[in-house]
Amino acid sequence: MNRAVTAILVCLLAATASTVWAHCQVPCGIYNDPARLVLMEENVTTIEKSMKQIQELTTAKKANVNQAVRWVLNKEQHADELMDIVTYYFLTQRIKPADPSDKKAYAKYLHELTLLHGMMVHAMKAKQTTDVEHCNALRKLIGEFRQSYLGEPKGLRAK
Repeated sequence: MNRAVTAILVCLLAATASTVWAHCQVPCGIYNDPARLVLMEENVTTIEKSMKQIQELTTAKKANVNQAVRWVLNKEQHADELMDIVTYYFLTQRIKPADPSDKKAYAKYLHELTLLHGMMVHAMKAKQTTDVEHCNALRKLIGEFRQSYLGEPKGLRAK
């Protein structure tokens, strides 16, 4: 009887556990920075589409509230995924503190921290509104971060 109850509880916990798509925090040494940036860009594209769908569905002559709610949840999920990549991948594992006496490295470090913080703020604001300007700001910040971190052009890769 106890095994059956335990098995049911484990199944319920597994079914209700939220999925985290961010990189693990085990020092495995397996990183793919360009792939993470592409995922971030795809999240922004999905957030923007969600915003447009929410606006369309809520302003229609006959509003479809159920579908609008689904788009709101989708928008929030993708904003969370973007913030997870920023925090659990870049901030905790990839961006290394620089020695303040090395002016060039320290300036780059501060610049990248500032860009990542800006992404967090705009992702949070994207969750709170349907203002696509936050998506534009996210794209700009991701492009600037890509250029600083990888030395690649700022252009959006995900379409």
